[in-house]
Amino acid sequence: MWWYALKRLLILIPTVVGVLTITFVVTQFVPGGPVDHAMNQLDADAGAEESASGGGWTYSGRRGLEPEQVAELQKLYGFDRPPVERYLHLLGSFARFDLGKSYFRHRSVGDLILEKLPVSLSLGLWAIVLTYLVSVPLGIAKAVRAGSAFDLATSLAVLTGYAVPGFVLGVLLILLFGSGSFLDLFPLRGLTSDDWATLTWWGKVKDYLWHAALPVTSTVIGTFAIKTLLVKNTILDEIGRQYVLTARAKGLSERRILGVHVLRNALLPLITGFPITFVTAFFTGSLLIETLFSLDGLGLLSYEAIQSRDFPVVLGTLYLFTLIGLGIKLLADLAYLVVDPRVNFEAHHG
Repeated sequence: MWWYALKRLLILIPTVVGVLTITFVVTQFVPGGPVDHAMNQLDADAGAEESASGGGWTYSGRRGLEPEQVAELQKLYGFDRPPVERYLHLLGSFARFDLGKSYFRHRSVGDLILEKLPVSLSLGLWAIVLTYLVSVPLGIAKAVRAGSAFDLATSLAVLTGYAVPGFVLGVLLILLFGSGSFLDLFPLRGLTSDDWATLTWWGKVKDYLWHAALPVTSTVIGTFAIKTLLVKNTILDEIGRQYVLTARAKGLSERRILGVHVLRNALLPLITGFPITFVTAFFTGSLLIETLFSLDGLGLLSYEAIQSRDFPVVLGTLYLFTLIGLGIKLLADLAYLVVDPRVNFEAHHG
């Protein structure tokens, strides 16, 4: 197992380098880079001053700046150096986990990520915990009662939730339960109140859960259907296997067969799907949900960085997402041994 883990860790290196290389090429040569963005801002500021003084103004791009100013901006953002030199500097910095400094926020990318990460982690952890806490027991109950009215009703409920996009559900929840809406039950901004620091310990918990209720619900509803039906179908498939018939012939109780033998084998697809669930919960759905509920997390940070062509932030967050995703995939593969020691890594990955 340890040799397999070492090989997988070594494979991570070219994978991460490949992702960074592709992103670097896109960000460095895409039109409207940070230099153009800064010049637009300077031109807009100059136009605002001219409008305030009574004169008219129209955007003139680089024509509104002296060549020395353009060269100074290019040097400020490192675009005065050849692309290969910038690329090698990027790889060297990221190898030391130095993610650089934001072009426009004037702070290190690492500090920005650490500041925004708790919000995204909070939503992601709740999404994963609730998904598995609901989907696994519900999937087991549906498998045991396959074909019953309970099975049909719960299938209809989870598939309806799956059919509604999280963003649309979030808008609906805001209209029904958000502050100033129909029922006016939940706040719409942030994960804590302004006076959170002055609250008691229990008051902080209640305030956090009060703020997190709507965004977490919007995030997790769509994931219930996939995991629930996966658990149900896997258990039904395992129940029909020969070892279950043998266990019944030996007189083992249905509870023991289900709880010890069937569930042990049914856990394998859940472990396989954990990385996808993790990445989806933390990153894929975070942008729209964080934007909708004004949550200052990594999703919103990445979106704003792309809009402003803040490439160090774009590359830094992507680097983090890639490392986390690949690391979770490795941990999921190694977790096979905990569930089924018969897994032979060398036979499949030798």
